[in-house]
Formats: sequence, structure tokens, C-alpha cells
Amino acid sequence: MKTTLFFKSLTSAILLFLLVSLTVNGQENFSEFSGKVVDGKSNDELEAVSLNINETNISTITNSEGEFVLKVPNQYLDSKVIISFLGYNTRVIPLSELSKTENKIEIYKAVTELSEVNISAFKTAESLIRKVFEKRDKTHQNESVYMTAFYRETIKRRNRNVSLTEAVVNILKYPNKSSVADAIALNKARKSTDYKRLDTVSVKLQGGPFSTIYLDIMKYPEYIFTDITINSYDFSFDRPSNINNRNVYVVNFSPKNNALNYSYNGKLFIDVESLALVSADYTLDLSNKSRSKNLLVKKKPSNVIVYPLEANYKVNYKEKGGKWYYSYSNLFLKFKVNKKRELFNKVYSLSSEMAVTDWEINTTDRKIKGKNRLRPSVIITDAISGFSDPDFWGEYNLIEPDKSIESAIEKIKKNIEKQKEQDERMVNGMP
Repeated sequence: MKTTLFFKSLTSAILLFLLVSLTVNGQENFSEFSGKVVDGKSNDELEAVSLNINETNISTITNSEGEFVLKVPNQYLDSKVIISFLGYNTRVIPLSELSKTENKIEIYKAVTELSEVNISAFKTAESLIRKVFEKRDKTHQNESVYMTAFYRETIKRRNRNVSLTEAVVNILKYPNKSSVADAIALNKARKSTDYKRLDTVSVKLQGGPFSTIYLDIMKYPEYIFTDITINSYDFSFDRPSNINNRNVYVVNFSPKNNALNYSYNGKLFIDVESLALVSADYTLDLSNKSRSKNLLVKKKPSNVIVYPLEANYKVNYKEKGGKWYYSYSNLFLKFKVNKKRELFNKVYSLSSEMAVTDWEINTTDRKIKGKNRLRPSVIITDAISGFSDPDFWGEYNLIEPDKSIESAIEKIKKNIEKQKEQDERMVNGMP
């Protein structure tokens, strides 16, 4: 079953015994704007807010502290930036009104009212969801698209970062109706890992950027809803919401029973006008502990048992020209590792996210050559090494690092450098 394959080969955390053993200077043809997006009433920082340059496909999103850095080619400095977030009114600001740093952008919650006629157009929430999937070839991407995206993968032991990986990738996304799988190529990448904190067990995500691209359920619906599995869920209408000043239906879903090996609880956000899926937020049902034991693991030592504690997933789409395109996705996995003959269990978490920062319709039949393609089974932390200087990313739009991540990078780098110095002294016979 494809759902089983999904867990065993795509979003699986691999546990292994640990065998410890470019600078690109972009030309300054762009301008950089940074700041924070907050709730205009509560002043709370807002995560995953989209900032898009009007009439272009250039965008970025805010981090968990509401912070952003937006790099804009100088040719678009007369444009406006569109700030949008689910449940909030969209705001449009001319770039000329932004300063280079310390911008504070306030957005306000939208008041959404849908008439009974809107909701009663569908007898049940399930009939609406079936319609969404029936119409996906008309409402979502139906041509080949070449995308640039930023990918970040973070591994923590308890609350401490132990491994950080970042990459700019190129994605050749085929139409949703196509049976051809999307292709991904690595453009720029860097990583840092504190092996001491990982102890004798290394936690790795198989799939890397593929683990997030496969959350695009409009392209890969078989990983969550099929004609068969959709019957195993209960669907119900929640309070309507708003995105990009457009009304959206909100539908809750949960498993009816334990018939499925893997089932989810979550919300689907559907554009009222087009019936396109604009966002999905869901979690893996881990209520049956005996069934979920070692569920997210593909490979591990025989003396290790892994108990998943959380598995959360999210995907967003962005509208352009009447079609909705994959824009952002993330996954968060948390699990407890029980190793025989050890008194205390260890808790690890792994998060990965990918944000599309630019894209274009593939009118020239652009290809990603086989030798440059990442494999769906790739472990991205094994494919790259090292952190580079601040100019490494050049004009690429990234997700601004959280302060905690920035500090963790510095600590990890210092620990690795200190360990290297100690190893060199030992080799040279020095105390």
C-alpha cells in the first residue's frame, strides 16, 4: 500500500549506530529588507507568514519568531510586497515604504462570515472534500513548473540543537495529473553536526527535501486520502476562515475507527470560490502505542526501541493566475529512544521545512539531469558537509534563522573546532 511506503521510505527517521570518525560571492544586484510580522492587536509574532513581491513569484516566509529577510532584485524595487497569512487580512505595502532593517509589519485577523447558502451547497463536509480532489487538475498546477526552494532540517536532543542542515534546491514539478514524480537537484547546501550530543545513536531523515515535497497532497493524494481510505474518516465543518482576503471553508477530519494502519487528525482549508485546497494541517494518530512502536523507523540497532511521540505535517499553496501552486510544507517528528541496559530514555525531535522562493512555468522543457538528481532515499546530512561564510547564499531568499538556531550553529561550530584541535594535539603527542 502506498501509504505504508510513505512511512517506510519517505518521512522515516533512521536510527543508526554512529561511526564518528564554496564560497559563492553573489553580485549586489539585489536589495535586502528585514523585519518582523506581528498580530496588530496582540503584538504576537506570527510564524509562516508569506511575503510575496507583487506580480512576481519571488517570496519568503517568517520564522517561528515572526522574523523575515526578503531579497529583491533591484529591477523590482518599484513593486509592492504582499503579506498574507491564514485567518488574517492581506496587507500590501510598497517596497519604497520599507526600511532596510527593523521593519515591524502589523496584520489583523479577518472577520469571516459565510451565509448558510454557502455551507448548505454541500450536504456534508465529506462531499466537499471529495469535490476538492475531483477538481484538483483544474484548480491546482496543471503544467510543468521549475521552482527554487529553501530547505532546512533540524535535529534536536531534548531542547538542544545537535544537527542543522540548510540547502537551496531546484525542483522540477510535473503537473498534478502526471504520473511522473517530481525531480529535485541540490544547488547550495551546508550543515553542522555536534556528534557528541547525538551520543551513540544518530538520527537521520531519509528523503531530505523529498520528505517535504511529498506532503503536497494535491500531487500525491495517495499518501493520505484515496477513494478507499477517505471512507475511513469523519469530516465536519469548522468555523470559516480567510486567506488573501478570500473566504475559505475549514473542514476537520479524524479516523472513524482503527481500520487503517496509519490515520490522521487535522484540518483542511478550502477556497470557497474555486474549491481549491489552500492549506492542510494534520497529525499522525499515535494513540495505539503497540501499533506505533518503531513506526517512523526504517533502520535501527536491534537493542533500540523507538516510540513516536508526535508527528505533525503542514502544506500551503499559493494562488497565481487562477491556479494554486505548492508553496510551503513542513514536518515535525518527536520520538523517545529506549536503549537496552541504559537507565534513561533519550528524546529526539526532527523538523524539516521547505519554502518555494521563486518559480516559473517550464515553457522551455527544462530538465534536471539524472546525475544531478537527488534520490528520494537521500539522507541530506550525509550528502553535504561544512558551514560557509555569510556570503554563501548570495541573493537567494531563505527562511531567516531563529535566534535559537543561530546560537546553536555557533556553539556547534565551536565544539567541532575544539574537538579538531584536541584530535590534532593527540596526533602530535601533545597533552
